Amino acid sequence: MLLTLTTTHHPATDLGFLLHKNPGRVHEHDLAFGKAVLFYPEATDARTTAALTLDIDPVALVRGKGKGDSGMLDQYVNDRPYAASSFLAVAIAKTLRNALSGSSKERAELALTAIPLEARVLPLPVRGSEGLIEKLFAPLGYEIAIEAIPLDETWPDWGDSPYVSLTLKANCRVRDLLAHLYVLIPVLDRKKHYYVEKSELEKLLAKGEGWLAAHPEKELIANRYLRFKRSWTKEVLERLAENGPVTSDDEPVVDVAELGEATAQPVDGSAEADPASEPPIEIKKDAAEATLEKPLRMHELRLNRVAEVLVERGCRRVVDLGCGSGKLLKRLMAEKQFTEILGVDVSSLGLELAERRLKLDRMSERQRKRLNIIQGALTYRDRRLEGYDAAALVEVIEHLDPERLPAMVRVVFEFAKPTLVVITTPNVEYNAKFEGMKPGQVRHADHRFEWTRTEFEAWCKPVAERFDYKVSFSGIGDADEIFGAPSQMAVFEK
Repeated sequence: MLLTLTTTHHPATDLGFLLHKNPGRVHEHDLAFGKAVLFYPEATDARTTAALTLDIDPVALVRGKGKGDSGMLDQYVNDRPYAASSFLAVAIAKTLRNALSGSSKERAELALTAIPLEARVLPLPVRGSEGLIEKLFAPLGYEIAIEAIPLDETWPDWGDSPYVSLTLKANCRVRDLLAHLYVLIPVLDRKKHYYVEKSELEKLLAKGEGWLAAHPEKELIANRYLRFKRSWTKEVLERLAENGPVTSDDEPVVDVAELGEATAQPVDGSAEADPASEPPIEIKKDAAEATLEKPLRMHELRLNRVAEVLVERGCRRVVDLGCGSGKLLKRLMAEKQFTEILGVDVSSLGLELAERRLKLDRMSERQRKRLNIIQGALTYRDRRLEGYDAAALVEVIEHLDPERLPAMVRVVFEFAKPTLVVITTPNVEYNAKFEGMKPGQVRHADHRFEWTRTEFEAWCKPVAERFDYKVSFSGIGDADEIFGAPSQMAVFEK
């Protein structure tokens, strides 16, 4: 199976920065079901193409690859090693993880820009409704070209196979094109190579954020993506309608820098069949930021200060938005004052790390009743976030694209509307004191921005006024006379 991505944006070789793959190299990734290879058959300033191929072992799919594996398929003769299917969707999520999240350290602005893109997928199985490809991709603004693949070129009378070569053209962002392919390739195939659990529902909502709610075939997409589990489809449609993506000025809001994996599981559902070949990018990037700030112990200082504010204000029910691996949750659990604690994060791996950090499997029933951890995105209205005394966003907002901040503001301040909101974010002025940092460089490769103290206050004050809060500001860490403190905090109170 083959996926190619081509651009004529000048210089076209910037595609390498958007895909996080050097055009001068061949990139190989070991997957549970085989090997993905990404290379560039052409790379010039005028036109650059990246090609992703999969080498799948058909015998291993049946026999399994190790002890305890039951195998993903039950027949040796099948089209899975050759057809563009859920295997390709998983490969996109694994090998192009950063591009799918929309991050690019070297070309951050370009990653947010629509550029001329062409994608070709083959052989693509199309099973079911007449004109299905057009129904799925035309509403997304693509120019579509479909080439039928005959059963046998030497015997044309045999007719065409159920496979086609699909070409899509549009001016769009790379992340959007990849998200559309990630969701819709399995929809066209109507099959998945792994056991479909309810976590697929969250993956669909995450990758479909910003476009699925407005798609005229959203019910068909959800039904086929979720393997015709009608109750799950109904839940997806309800959440899209009632808790759909929050917008500002009627513009659709696309997903935040999501890093949840498209994990594949064997048919018995016993274990993941597609473990990540490398740690999710937020883990590696957090490590880089932690190394930079380590002499200042900034992460500890931030968490301790936020916990102190929540204690001082007498909060009892608290939601940690962007809880990550659960460090703030652990601090809150140590305080008996907090009777109900909710951790929310978009990353499934982050939530798994939080569960391990907090030892949920060994926690007493009494303690367990105080704590809940859920997956969610801050650009969706989520009724599970409503009714809390306080919300904390510790080093979260800078990971959102600026155009998505209005949606996050509405989710937190208009819909969840806790009595207290605590937000921390880096103070970019202080970066001048970090050794080796260049002007304009940010502390974290996934930061979409870093604000000065004046810029942070200029953003916070209108938010407070609009939603009837008062806001106060302070620094976190030892302050420099010129550059201020390393981090800054805003506390919003009703």
